[in-house]
Amino acid sequence: MTVKPGLVASVSLVLGLSALVSAQQSEHVDLNVLHRIKTAELGSGGRGGPPAKVMDTLWNLTDRYGPRLTNSSQFRAAGDWAVGQLKEWGLSNVALEKWSTAELPTGPIPGWQVTGYSGAMVEPSWMPIIGMPVAWTAGTNGPLTAVAVLAPIATAADFEKFKGKLKGKIVLTSAIPDLPLPVTAPASRYTPEQLNDMAAELIPVPARNLGAPATPVLTPAERREFAEKQRKFLIDEGALLTVQATARGETGLLFGGGASRTGDVTHNLPQVSITAENYTRIARLLQHEVPVQLSFDIKTEFTPNTESFNVVAEIPGAAKPQEVVMVGAHFDSWHYGTGATDNAAGSAVAMEVMRILKSLNLKMDRTVRLGLWSGEEEGLYGSAAYVKAHFADPAVMKPTAEHANLSGYFNIDNGTGRIRGVYLQGNEMMRPVFEQWFAALKDLTPGIITIRNTTGTDHLSFDAVGLPGFQFVQDPLDYDSRTHHSNMDVYDRVQAADLEQMAIVEAMFVYNAATRTDKLPRKELPAPTPPTPAATPAAAPK
Repeated sequence: MTVKPGLVASVSLVLGLSALVSAQQSEHVDLNVLHRIKTAELGSGGRGGPPAKVMDTLWNLTDRYGPRLTNSSQFRAAGDWAVGQLKEWGLSNVALEKWSTAELPTGPIPGWQVTGYSGAMVEPSWMPIIGMPVAWTAGTNGPLTAVAVLAPIATAADFEKFKGKLKGKIVLTSAIPDLPLPVTAPASRYTPEQLNDMAAELIPVPARNLGAPATPVLTPAERREFAEKQRKFLIDEGALLTVQATARGETGLLFGGGASRTGDVTHNLPQVSITAENYTRIARLLQHEVPVQLSFDIKTEFTPNTESFNVVAEIPGAAKPQEVVMVGAHFDSWHYGTGATDNAAGSAVAMEVMRILKSLNLKMDRTVRLGLWSGEEEGLYGSAAYVKAHFADPAVMKPTAEHANLSGYFNIDNGTGRIRGVYLQGNEMMRPVFEQWFAALKDLTPGIITIRNTTGTDHLSFDAVGLPGFQFVQDPLDYDSRTHHSNMDVYDRVQAADLEQMAIVEAMFVYNAATRTDKLPRKELPAPTPPTPAATPAAAPK
């Protein structure tokens, strides 16, 4: 019998739709377990009662232990506390899994922390300076008062311009920032329209060539090389201390990061990041040739140990214990606030997921493993080290047996905003899976699913070796405007109800992944990516 081409096409379409429906129907979501997870979280506090367990964890990581700059004593103390807490909850194989920072392309990460800071303009009139020493820079060995000079060094030509003019001076190294009127609301949630736009797949549009010369963009290696030249120039010229304007922002906020770790960091000059408003006043005085004297008293501590750790813990699986579902977040932070939204929030939620699943004594086929990463702020280094040790080295891409047994990894690292959906990270095969999972959670989240990638956090270390790694879509709130890497990244900026919602959603996702018949579908194994001088482990730090 001859079959018409149109009929073949119709049959193929029907079969394809049947296969899609079958795939969607194959996801079993246990609504009784979902109810128990909700009760375990929402019944643990909040809603006018005592603080929820997730907020108690957050309090310990922030108010109690403070900022957790990788390898600092505060970071190590918080890690020890987390291990003790996870053991108290009855988790298995709880440990600080060590890794070395000695061979990182950006330089080793020594322990460092601030133990004292004061700063002021003393001439032509007194003004307190809101600031914070930059990571991995020296202290002043007592009060230091000196004349200030404005010397923004942005290109190689600036070295000659300021040669012989910086000896014995406090040097302002940033260009004078422009501070427009802040008219945008500092915090927001995604609107339905924004979520719908996010769910749509982006169609690439070719870039237009307007004939304008391109601005040179330095590679990471070139930026490190220039920073090292600048550091050496300032030391050779006899500068006493450097001051930089906060990296972004206004209205008294401090944003910042760390100094170059090339060479012996204990030889770095004292360096302070100050608010844009303080910086612009001092700079304008200097522009008008009014002499300015600044005074600083900075105490910092270095610890030479460059060995770091990731916090790990498990709930062993019953039927397939060799197969693993992972949940995690980065444990480290910058030191300007207490690292609350970035990322004690994600760490507290991941720990809460483990607490809930363990406390309910749920029978899960696969082992559920927690990973709290260090070195994320410097370049995703802790998760990259873990992935290399357990699953595959992206430079050669030869998977281990553990690689075959990992079902997937779920990550939270975009602040305190509640979960509104998930990024597929290019893994289109996960769409019908996530659609079924989110369908049971419609009272908690709209569950938008976007094919788009998101960058700058630890799921990329897993994705880089072909493992299913996912970051959730979260409400932005005031993360990018006020708390990300700022002095306002503190406990008070975290929203308790949002963290409770995140814990429920992520716990259900982990449970579903740990109990479904098959492991999560994955993309093809990527080609090897041999390291280059300009490369970072998985992506540039966020």
